[in-house]
Amino acid sequence: MKSKIRYRKPWYYGLVLFVTLAVVMMIRSEKPTDEKSETKSKLEKATGYIVTSNRLAAEKSPYLLQHAKNPVDWYPWGEEAFEKAQKENKPIFLSVGYSTCHWCHVMEHESFENPEIARYMNEHFVNIKVDREERPDVDKVYMAFVQATTGGGGWPMSVWLTPDLKPVVGGTYFPPSDKFGRPGFLSVLKQVNTFWLSREKDLVSQGEHFLEQLRGHVMVKVDENAGLDDSIFEKCYDQIAQGFDSSEGGFSRSPKFPRPVNINFLLRYHQSHPDTDKGRNALVMSLVTLEKMAKGGMHDHLGGGFHRYSVDAFWHVPHFEKMLYDQAQLTMAYLEAYQITGNHFQEVQARDILDYVLRDLTDSQGGFYSAEDADSLIEHGKKDHAEGAFYVWEEKEIEAALSSEEVEVFKKYYGVKSKGNIPGGSDPHGELTDKNVLKIFSDLKDTSKETGHSLPETEALLASASKKLLTIRNKRPRPHLDDKIITAWNGLMISAYARASQVLNDPNYLKAAQTAAGFIRKHLFVESEDRLIRSYREGASHVSGFLDDYAFLVQGLLDLYEADFDVEWLRWAYRLQKKQDERFLDKEGGAYFSVTGDDPSILLKMKEDYDGAEPSPNSVAALNLLRLGHMLDNADWRRRAERTLKTFAGNLEKQPRALPQMVVALNFMKRPVKQIILAGAVSDKATRSMLSAVHSMYLPNKILLLADGGKGQEFLSGHLELFKTLSRIGNKTTAYVCEDYVCKLPTTDHKKFKELLD
Repeated sequence: MKSKIRYRKPWYYGLVLFVTLAVVMMIRSEKPTDEKSETKSKLEKATGYIVTSNRLAAEKSPYLLQHAKNPVDWYPWGEEAFEKAQKENKPIFLSVGYSTCHWCHVMEHESFENPEIARYMNEHFVNIKVDREERPDVDKVYMAFVQATTGGGGWPMSVWLTPDLKPVVGGTYFPPSDKFGRPGFLSVLKQVNTFWLSREKDLVSQGEHFLEQLRGHVMVKVDENAGLDDSIFEKCYDQIAQGFDSSEGGFSRSPKFPRPVNINFLLRYHQSHPDTDKGRNALVMSLVTLEKMAKGGMHDHLGGGFHRYSVDAFWHVPHFEKMLYDQAQLTMAYLEAYQITGNHFQEVQARDILDYVLRDLTDSQGGFYSAEDADSLIEHGKKDHAEGAFYVWEEKEIEAALSSEEVEVFKKYYGVKSKGNIPGGSDPHGELTDKNVLKIFSDLKDTSKETGHSLPETEALLASASKKLLTIRNKRPRPHLDDKIITAWNGLMISAYARASQVLNDPNYLKAAQTAAGFIRKHLFVESEDRLIRSYREGASHVSGFLDDYAFLVQGLLDLYEADFDVEWLRWAYRLQKKQDERFLDKEGGAYFSVTGDDPSILLKMKEDYDGAEPSPNSVAALNLLRLGHMLDNADWRRRAERTLKTFAGNLEKQPRALPQMVVALNFMKRPVKQIILAGAVSDKATRSMLSAVHSMYLPNKILLLADGGKGQEFLSGHLELFKTLSRIGNKTTAYVCEDYVCKLPTTDHKKFKELLD
């Protein structure tokens, strides 16, 4: 985002310029215990070995535990650190990252493990380490500052604060020493300390000034007169299409990020404009992007799932970490594309992701883990590590593992070369020399033709080769697993499994969604207060849930209700929505704050609208309100959704490509919504047949309800007058298709029902 900040002191230009030049790499994305045995277990799990530790050894976050062995006198975010800074009148150095962040590891090894740098940090600063996934409230405040003052942001994030937590200087990754005419981390530390000792009052004044400017910059209020007309849809399409790479797919040249929110919008644009050039092109852009990603090296062809992004323009060389939120959103994109096209390719990709998450990112109790690291040890028993070491292959390894026929087919299909297949400029640190990242270079027909095998033989050889190589790969040192279970991200994954169970008619996926929802209810929900907790690892954290935890989980529960029609999920969503309104709603200004404002250490209450690696919680909240408003005939919630969208009318009208998921919510509000109600038992064959018809079609602007004559109908009848009158015709499952609860003639005929849906 652009900053409106004006620097008032001439000397300050020098300090800001000094620090800005030092930012050589910006990575975009996007309870204590006294038991020594527990501390030892945590450290061993996070680092693999035990050494003298600092205060972070008592934390639960894998990221904080990774730094527990540093010589830096780290503090977790909290009163102990704040009191020390104020008592000793020292500035705070705040370092924010997450456990699977590659450049966080680099800065740790280069700077935080360096005794000289650590001594200087300990002498002149109070040093605080924060896991941005555990404390997004802290991260977002200071990321706003870094973006405003440097023009970019990412992790690791490095920010210097006054003792009362106001930011004065910030950046991302810093090299340890001066390089290429740019100051290193130690030089920046010394410069900040010099300014603090000589110009403390000026720095404090500037910190207050920065904070006031940021507060005005992030505060938005509802525009009651905003029209929110169809021009927003057209502008969003035009802006996204302008950035489309027609050759390789995606919406940037390099690096390439998946950004599923773009696909969500484009598929809905196609559905609204199926017979126009733009509508057809919206589908083409989506399908090309999904296909290129799936065939690229960003996709793990052996183990399933997708890496975070590719560093090149060809989806070839990835940044190798795997994030849960990517898996959830990409699953939804492939499922919706499959509903539109019926193409088996998209079904395969969706199952590939879902099966990977079940195998590698699912806790024994059913919750979903956060991520797998990009880095791993190169060999067991050695300390050397590299990004992608777990995933890449030398040609000789493949030749030694496979039969001659398998080698020929596999090398042709995946572009394996003796000197590696990494494109120039994609390996600046030389970690991938002579390595191959598997990427589909040749389709099955060409591979079959050039190797002299039939298509079935080629497929069989590829399958057998992949199975052998996966077995070998699984014996390598695995990347670090961040086994933190985050409520918000689990909400996204519950949606993915619930929708997959509908579209793919797979009961295993439904069970995964149900079990995960049950886990959150048991471990991350305070029943007596209707309050969510942010995360779980060896027990629930002490941090209450944020807006994204409520919004993403409510979405997941609505999708889960439409998958199994257990009304308890709908009841819980109803309760959570009410609590979300109570804790986060700006009743006067419109929309939702990301935090409650109860924590005095969080200096800004922000309203997020940017749909990036994760959708904005306000975008998801607006769509939830609309869905719940139709499901329970609640006009207040529908009006609240409209006010939420009008709060961000300025950005929706000027830069909708930054808010594509919010435009999806706007589409739901502006277009007719089908209310599909089936009167019958979910176990009846006729009911299941009608549900299959619904799930086979791409109907993004719909709600799906079941009048089963039991508890579900009783609950819904308390909100919907219509439900009191619904009944079966001739004791057969009966379908009602309505708009604004004005229904067409009910039918028990499957063919007629499909016509009504069309």
